[in-house]
This record gives sequence, structure tokens and C-alpha cells, in this order.
Amino acid sequence: MDQKVSALLNEQINKELYSAYLYLDMANFYDAKGLDGFANWYEIQAKEEQDHAMLMYRYLHNNGESVTLEAIAKPDKEFKTLMDPLTAAHAHEQYVTGLINTIYAAAQEVHDYRTVQFLDWFVKEQGEEEKNSSDMITKMELFGGDAKALYMLNSELAGRVYSAPSLQL
Repeated sequence: MDQKVSALLNEQINKELYSAYLYLDMANFYDAKGLDGFANWYEIQAKEEQDHAMLMYRYLHNNGESVTLEAIAKPDKEFKTLMDPLTAAHAHEQYVTGLINTIYAAAQEVHDYRTVQFLDWFVKEQGEEEKNSSDMITKMELFGGDAKALYMLNSELAGRVYSAPSLQL
């Protein structure tokens, strides 16, 4: 495997684990506000980010590459309103999309089609993540100012269940 591609994937493992920390921080914020459904949503997001890191970890090992685990930074966002985590999550997903696109472009540049194929799943996943985070903002804008509607939205989010990714390595 090209060393630049390997290094970018290795860095992405750390960034995916940071994403998990960030989403746990968001869950923590909503738990403190009594919004267990929102907290559930972000706890599941955190698990998904851990899965993403592990998929990359396993992919590197399966391709004879070593993995170096770095320190995971403490989330640095301060949330004051119920909307703050939602907008921060959307901006973060856009950032991660850019990171995935950078790795994808590097793999294409060196004709590493195996890695391109591996990353296809992440490209699709990021499209879903950006849509979900955008939808959350829209729903909060529509319903967040009404206590009954916020209660229903919170109940809807409480129903989300974790499912492991189906990507085959």
C-alpha cells in the first residue's frame, strides 16, 4: 500500500475516535438537559464512529500495514443551547467528508483501487451522515420551540437502535 494512503488512513482512525468522543460529549449535554432521546441518538453516533475507526484499523492490518494509535483530543465545543450540538455535529460531518475525500483522492492518484473500493462505503456513509445531521437541524428549527413537539421529537430519537455496519473487508 502507498505510504501516503496508509498514513492518511492511520490518521483517520484517530479522527474517527475523536468523533466518538465528540458525540459522547453531545449525548452528555442532552442527558443533562433531560433529553434522553437526543442523548440516545448521539450515543449511537459515537458507536458508529468507533465502528468506522475499527473498520479502518482492520483494513490496514489486513493489508499488511501497521497502525499507530495516537492520543485522542478532548472535545473542545461548548454547548449552551439545544441547537448547538446539532449545528456542531453537522459541521463536523462536513469536515469528516472532506477528510474521506482526501484519502479517496490519494488512493485514486496512486491507482490503489482496493482502497478506493473500501472507501466507497465511507463516501456513501458520509452522505447519509450529512443528511441526518441536516435533518436534525431542520426538525429542531421546526419543533424545538414547542414543548410538546420537542417531547415527540425526543421520543422519536429515543427509538433509534444501534446496528453494526455491514461492510465486508
